[in-house]
Amino acid sequence: MERVKRRRLGADVWRELLAKFADSGLSVRAFCAQEGISTSSFNWWRCRFNGSRRAQPSTGRSPVVAADEFVDLGTLSAPAASHAERFELRLDLGGGLVLQLVRG
Repeated sequence: MERVKRRRLGADVWRELLAKFADSGLSVRAFCAQEGISTSSFNWWRCRFNGSRRAQPSTGRSPVVAADEFVDLGTLSAPAASHAERFELRLDLGGGLVLQLVRG
């Protein structure tokens, strides 16, 4: 994968880029490659201006979140009396990669 050369862009330039992206019909990854900007910077500025990183659904189906986007699953809290209970979270990330978190 080719590394994108860093350049500093101001808020006005990012507003223009985000407007251009909205009209482009491209994926975030394709648009960023075309414009020579990083997807992480793009998502940070989009979040800053829009307050949301999640893409709007284009059909009546549930939205699909791109691999480079954050999905907030909320917080897990347990009553104080249940600290001895075991909690296990397993995420299959694809390609044989599994993330496993265990508490207790």
